[in-house]
Amino acid sequence: MLQERTPLNSYVGFDTITQQIEKKSIKRGFQFNVMVVGQTGLGKSTLVNTLFASHLIDSKGRRNVDEIDNQTTRIEAVSHVIEENGVRLRLNIVDTPGYGDQVNNEDCWESIIKYIKDQHSAYLRKELTAQRERLIKDDRVHCCLYFITPSGHSLKPIDVIVLKKLVQVVNVVPVIAKADSLTMEERAAFKKRINAELAFHNIDLYPYDNTEDYDEEERMLNSSIRELLPFAIVGSEQQVIVNGKAVIGRKTKYGAVVVEDENHCEFIHLRNFLTRTHLQDLVETTSMVHYETFRSNQLLALKGSVSASTESGPIPQKSFPPFA
Repeated sequence: MLQERTPLNSYVGFDTITQQIEKKSIKRGFQFNVMVVGQTGLGKSTLVNTLFASHLIDSKGRRNVDEIDNQTTRIEAVSHVIEENGVRLRLNIVDTPGYGDQVNNEDCWESIIKYIKDQHSAYLRKELTAQRERLIKDDRVHCCLYFITPSGHSLKPIDVIVLKKLVQVVNVVPVIAKADSLTMEERAAFKKRINAELAFHNIDLYPYDNTEDYDEEERMLNSSIRELLPFAIVGSEQQVIVNGKAVIGRKTKYGAVVVEDENHCEFIHLRNFLTRTHLQDLVETTSMVHYETFRSNQLLALKGSVSASTESGPIPQKSFPPFA
């Protein structure tokens, strides 16, 4: 039921609360945690560096045949503080091993799911302590960039399995890696097949359309974003000269691919989406949807364990289950 607005007789000043919040937020800084998931060799490290216009993680690819193979073999989190126009962002990048690279790929995604749940668990433990920190360090994964191989055919069976697991615990944003290996016609047909498969398997990607928290303008924006999924992107840290101008891109004997040209790829749409329109919503959705689901499940399990222990006798000192 909506309350009637009471008119004011004179200016009070509480409309400055937004300025007060902005001042405190800028002073405190912001946190954004991104995980990159995909098979080896899809340019995960390069794309992250391109997105945030800085060298944040080293590429694992070999440039020469005599170089040592430097593939990611375990989950690694790298933290950087970047600043733009006085706004400080602590950026955590979680690099994962390329899955599906082995002969036997059974349960190869388990370590990724476990890592995401472990961050929820660590946050919950800090939240439930008697003397908790005033500002709890947030290492929960806010966004998972899922890299799809540009095969031009369809999703691999392992992609479907991994995506089904990931969407249950994290905001998943799919991207077609190295999209310059496909023609425009091939790219459009590939995206159409991928979306058909996602719909068939009921894989619900971010941004979600089933929330009442969005107003009409936000719903329209989310709808336009969903029409672009998966983003067909090209990453590069190199500058090339095109029409006398230095631009970020890749040059081949057939011409140049300009990363920030929307006629060449959808990188600029992905960057705008992640940093300019949805960064805060990704953080809030992680907290209000994925973390709340984890939290309620853990507390219900804890309550059930305590109830069972009470019925069977005195509660042992170490009867509480660990969060996982």
